[in-house]
Amino acid sequence: MTLHRIPAVLLLPSSPLPLLHRCCLSTLLSNHSAASHRHLSTDNHAPQPVIGQESVEVLGHTYPRDDFTNVTPKILEKVGRNLHNQSHHPLWLIKERIKAHFYSSYIGRWGNPLFSVHDNLSPVVTVEQNFDSLLIPPDHPSRKRGDNYYLNRKTMLRAHTSAHQRELVRSGLDAFLLAGDVYRRDEIDASHYPVFHQMEGVRLFSNHELFSKVQNGEELSLFERGGRRTPHKQEAHTLEAVKLVEFDLKNTLTRLVTHLFGEDLEVRWVDCYFPFTHPSFEMEVRFQGDWMEVLGCGVMEQELLNSAGAGNKAGWAFGLGLERLAMVLYGIPDIRLFWSEDERFLKQFRVTDIEQSICFQPLSKYPPLHNDISFWLPKSKDGQESFTENDFYELVRSIGGDLVEKVSLVDEFTHPKTGRRSQCYRIIYRHMERTLTQQEVRLVHGQIEHSAQTKLGVEGRY
Repeated sequence: MTLHRIPAVLLLPSSPLPLLHRCCLSTLLSNHSAASHRHLSTDNHAPQPVIGQESVEVLGHTYPRDDFTNVTPKILEKVGRNLHNQSHHPLWLIKERIKAHFYSSYIGRWGNPLFSVHDNLSPVVTVEQNFDSLLIPPDHPSRKRGDNYYLNRKTMLRAHTSAHQRELVRSGLDAFLLAGDVYRRDEIDASHYPVFHQMEGVRLFSNHELFSKVQNGEELSLFERGGRRTPHKQEAHTLEAVKLVEFDLKNTLTRLVTHLFGEDLEVRWVDCYFPFTHPSFEMEVRFQGDWMEVLGCGVMEQELLNSAGAGNKAGWAFGLGLERLAMVLYGIPDIRLFWSEDERFLKQFRVTDIEQSICFQPLSKYPPLHNDISFWLPKSKDGQESFTENDFYELVRSIGGDLVEKVSLVDEFTHPKTGRRSQCYRIIYRHMERTLTQQEVRLVHGQIEHSAQTKLGVEGRY
């Protein structure tokens, strides 16, 4: 997991998915009597967002613009779509399978589900929620304007659902699942999209809850004074507490992935680092002969729990990407398909049982068209290059939208005398539902060329 680009427990790595040779993976039965379980209601009839000269309107609220505002109309079109809450959408199916597993496997003392579910929290959050509440330092590169969608300096579209962790813990919740849409400026290819969906889980333990089943547990404690931080524990925690929390976390996640992928699944754990958990781990599963990362997790930083008013408890958190799981489990080859309204795509997921195996049947593969764009990179007043690749990707995406399948850097050149650098990008266009003509692609490409010069300050070589 690349920390500077993926700053939260819930995010998965930016590496492409392995080639999908098969789908229809085995599943287990689970109880899906979800009607009686606690969850937030879903309302997809959100007001249309507007970007004005002085403000941005989204989800019925108005936010003043400033020098950090970089959200685009194409991105705001996605806010409020809530694919994870659209019945029988593949992302909804994955979310419901995870919910059903937790509902049936973890029961509270009164017979009700232990984990509550929250899937309709607004994606508009404060910068403090998105970063500070998770102990992400002020100078951390994950805060960069080029990597996020800002409404203004204080408000943004969440980059991870972990932005809500502290508020839910502060409300008194000890065990919850959280799902939602998240937003990040990124590259353009079949496994990256500026809007994707995450689901995370949090579980907290009091001293009694953690040690009640341990022999002489009344003599053990979550915390110790004068402790020191090691690779295996935080300074506030006893080693006994960390080992029990870690065991419960790994056991919970192993049960979840074997439920999704099948009983014969091979699992391994890899140590890693996040600012908000310690120790931290990534889970990898053996899929089609290769090890594939499916989630990140760890023991929550005690400072985070202290700030949320739960300083007398310790806990774990995990997070996973719903698109990643759906692409693997159902054999969906292109992340843009999740936003398709083509009935040939959607009808394949209208099943009576959410545990039913589904093997996605590809729509007709329409031919791609590619055009190259070359330009000299601009320099700022101090002589430094002011161009970033994410700015170019965002410009292409804002003009070409889902017609653009992939953008890749194919050539770089440095002038031997002037030292100026130029880059050449290949843009691949492909419509998901019909054949594109070179004429209509050329119109879009021409707009990209013009906008690159006027908005990014590049000098075209075309």
